[in-house]
Amino acid sequence: MVADAGNKSRGLLVETGMSARIVACPSCSTKNRVPAAATGRPRCASCKADLPWVAEATDSSLSDAIRTPSLVLLDLWAPWCGPCRAVAPVLERLAGKYAGRLKVVKVNVDDNPATARAYDASSIPTLVMIRDGKTVARIIGAQPEPALVAQLEPHLPPA
Repeated sequence: MVADAGNKSRGLLVETGMSARIVACPSCSTKNRVPAAATGRPRCASCKADLPWVAEATDSSLSDAIRTPSLVLLDLWAPWCGPCRAVAPVLERLAGKYAGRLKVVKVNVDDNPATARAYDASSIPTLVMIRDGKTVARIIGAQPEPALVAQLEPHLPPA
């Protein structure tokens, strides 16, 4: 496992080469493995609290990553894109705030052109809200957190 130093300070360790993240529970600090694809929602093994769910996907793994009862916020981004990098920590916070109700799935459009074409990501960042495999809303460009919350909340399942 190789740790992503940028995420280490926020309690996240990203496993390179695997489709899971190690997430420290916001309630009890227990470290939990959170898979990129699952049929349920991730919960802490110790206290059973909902965990933030952020996953990376590729053209080949996207269909599994978005197959969930939670609302999916698909982040179509690129590493060279300044606005994409600016919105990334906001999406991490939203995954924590709406744990159990929201899954953030990140797709690098440079490495995954089929997904970029399928979701018409001609400008990035493009955020696509998906419920039951269907697009319910789109946000083009970096937005401040309050604007994202206002557009996201109407589509979230009840708490």
